[in-house]
Amino acid sequence: MSHLQFQTCIDACVRCAQECEHCGEACLGENDVKMMADCIRLDKDCAEICWTAAAAMSRGSKFAADICALCAEICDACGAECRKHENEHCQRCADECERCADECRQMAGIAT
Repeated sequence: MSHLQFQTCIDACVRCAQECEHCGEACLGENDVKMMADCIRLDKDCAEICWTAAAAMSRGSKFAADICALCAEICDACGAECRKHENEHCQRCADECERCADECRQMAGIAT
């Protein structure tokens, strides 16, 4: 499996990871951080799996499709949580999560 075949998905994962990292940090600066706890936790989980998925695809791991399937699931959860908040950083994060989930589902379907 060539990483070039999945470059669009790799790029989506990297963008999503970056947006999740930013969102989590921005949430820490909100007035009611306690209310943002689930968002922050999911941002961290999502960023981590997105970095992992991008790396797995880049090296052509035989587990890339499985990792991308899990990545899509976590992106869905993170995006749904971010949509609950009106903050601009949460809405941008939700957008990237949705795009990444779609790309990862497509990649997982192609690679299996």
